[in-house]
Amino acid sequence: MRKTSIDELPQLINVLLGHMSIVGPRPHPIELDAAFTELLPDFMRRYDVKPGMTGLAQIKGLRGPTQTVEIMNSRLLADLEYVDIWSITKDIQIIFATIPAVLFPTNAY
Repeated sequence: MRKTSIDELPQLINVLLGHMSIVGPRPHPIELDAAFTELLPDFMRRYDVKPGMTGLAQIKGLRGPTQTVEIMNSRLLADLEYVDIWSITKDIQIIFATIPAVLFPTNAY
């Protein structure tokens, strides 16, 4: 189920309720945010936009567990790039790029 991303479907409810966006930085568990906020400057700046079901980090292949500071920093850099360059055009590009990332995952767990 995880490998096919079908477990993401319930997040559509959060999109419909306005709590999430289709595109934006993926939300993390609160404990993970707390841990990495202490270790990575600007970590919480990723929440300057609504969290999303897919994002720039995901299409760059940065999905999956974030077990090290280096892995989380790579994801953070992609999230901050998204925050800095946000546009509706970029969102559409990310949505279309998500399709092959979901159909042919390289690091889904």
